Amino acid sequence: MKTFIQNGDVITIPPPTAGITSGDGVLVGNLFGVAANTAVEGELAEVATTGVYTLPKATSTVLALGARVAWDNVTRVVTTPGTGCYVIGVAVNEAGNGAATVSVRLDGIGTVAS
Repeated sequence: MKTFIQNGDVITIPPPTAGITSGDGVLVGNLFGVAANTAVEGELAEVATTGVYTLPKATSTVLALGARVAWDNVTRVVTTPGTGCYVIGVAVNEAGNGAATVSVRLDGIGTVAS
């Protein structure tokens, strides 16, 4: 196709000012993904926008299997949707109070929770 650029499940972006490390969650505008490579400012990073990934979770947050989850870009953890957080997908495992991570199926785009 003449206008094709990328298939969209992995996109190439400039990283945030502080750079990113492979496996980090990254939010650029309303686009959320997981860094496929480590990149500093001025380099390009590949970011996966779909798939299932293990991400850091707010330790006091309890998530049920299938629960909508959001990214808190201030603390850089998965939490429940709330003001200032970006809905990113659903939990694909239960993650109780004290758990450090949760597996998340990404929806491909972040949306601001209200």
